[in-house]
Amino acid sequence: MRNPIIVALDLPDPDQALALARAVGPHVGAVKVGKELFVSAGPEIVRALRAEGVGVFLDLKFHDIPNTVAKAVTAATRLDVQMLTLHAGGGREMMQAAEKSAQETAASLGRPAPLVLAVTVLTSFNEAGLAETGVPGGVENQVERLARLATDSGIRGLVCSPLELLRLRSVLPSRIQLVTPGIRTGTEKADDQKRTLSPAEAMAAGASWLVVGRPIYAAADPVAAAQAIARMAGA
Repeated sequence: MRNPIIVALDLPDPDQALALARAVGPHVGAVKVGKELFVSAGPEIVRALRAEGVGVFLDLKFHDIPNTVAKAVTAATRLDVQMLTLHAGGGREMMQAAEKSAQETAASLGRPAPLVLAVTVLTSFNEAGLAETGVPGGVENQVERLARLATDSGIRGLVCSPLELLRLRSVLPSRIQLVTPGIRTGTEKADDQKRTLSPAEAMAAGASWLVVGRPIYAAADPVAAAQAIARMAGA
């Protein structure tokens, strides 16, 4: 079994992020570069990670007009990232343009296309927070609605809360990869993640990948933490 753990490099300093990636890289499946690190360090941090042989999940959550998102996906594919994100709320045309861009750009470079992942509902949302944005019907219904739209648009993977895994696995094709943040071991302090499961619970519910941030990068021994969480996930 491949290692399903993706470590979120949620650090503002590129040297710290690169050092963490070098340390934990042999013990995880990939690392995630989010907005804070990318804004601080730019595309060079992705190039540096790829030069180390580390798989990169570029988590910038594109959401714009289709042409703009397609061009962003082209640029990300040229950076040789293995995964990238966009918001399913951007709609069918935007998601189709993104997937087409990933496939065509990768083919022109002679490499596999990155996995374009649609974000359904952020894990910091609960029902009350979603209702405040004008979306009725609750979190699970909105997640399923956007998940169906994404897969109908040709998207091959989704980012979702671990608490939506069972429902999505029951309604989506088995080929769809599900990437799950909100993973906690039970020993961490409370934070802004409201919908969480343990690594073992998430994998049993049907997750393909687990995104783990604070429990690894904030640990006294990140390598030991990564190894322990991978074992919990059955890797």
